Amino acid sequence: MRRALASNDGFSELSPDVGELDEAAISEALAEDPDELLSLMADMTAATDAKLRAQARRIASRLFLDLVRDQRPDRPGIGRIVTTRFRDDAGDIDVEGSLDELIMARGGGRAVEVDELRVRSWAKPSTAWCLLVDRSGSMEGRPLATAALAAAAVAIRADNEFAVLSFGKDVVAPKAMWERRGPDDVIDRVLSLRGHGTTDVAGALMAAAEQLRASSAARRVVVLLSDCRATEPGDVIGAARSIEELVIIAPDGDSIEAIELAEEVGARWTTVTGPTSVPAAFDRVLG
Repeated sequence: MRRALASNDGFSELSPDVGELDEAAISEALAEDPDELLSLMADMTAATDAKLRAQARRIASRLFLDLVRDQRPDRPGIGRIVTTRFRDDAGDIDVEGSLDELIMARGGGRAVEVDELRVRSWAKPSTAWCLLVDRSGSMEGRPLATAALAAAAVAIRADNEFAVLSFGKDVVAPKAMWERRGPDDVIDRVLSLRGHGTTDVAGALMAAAEQLRASSAARRVVVLLSDCRATEPGDVIGAARSIEELVIIAPDGDSIEAIELAEEVGARWTTVTGPTSVPAAFDRVLG
């Protein structure tokens, strides 16, 4: 595997010896050609050298997250505790949040009014996401790095209210909606994907709809990262129309089927040229 990696320009500068990665050289390569560097890092996460593989996964996850953190995220998607005015069955009394009103009422020798109290309750998440990653083709280098960047973008936007599914003939879940996984873990699982098999787009869309049904979010979005070229039987149009909000991100230069599907079902679409174009693509189709 090291021999194969060594055929890539710049690999020897990044990894001067077995089991080593030079982070200074990585920073230089990132500044010169980020897509090339991220693609090579994605390939290194599958190195047979365990030490090199572990370092590559750690550094790659950090790089992918750093590239999307400066993008404006959606409002936090995960349910969270908020303080609101008192309502019947709204939650537990927030003593600290109601302290000023309690002190004033006591100082005035009166009972505190109910509408002066505050309660703590769960706020529903604003948006739930399901990223669908097509693994039926090549899942190494640039396509793998692009998928990892997309997973990072969803994880940062959605906090934990998201799923990441990969599909070929069947669907597997690097991160299911009901699982709690950190962004690093999700990215690492995406980087472990390998491409093979046929493409069941309809089955993937139906699986995404099922994942989103597990969320109480007001807005539910499926992001389909694929050329949308189905090679398995199934009602792709019907499955796509069952999605509340579908956006399609296709590879630049191989997007004909994706555009046709998007226009048929009224989905928004865009293309990406490589991993670093993913954050801007998300902004174009999601705002």
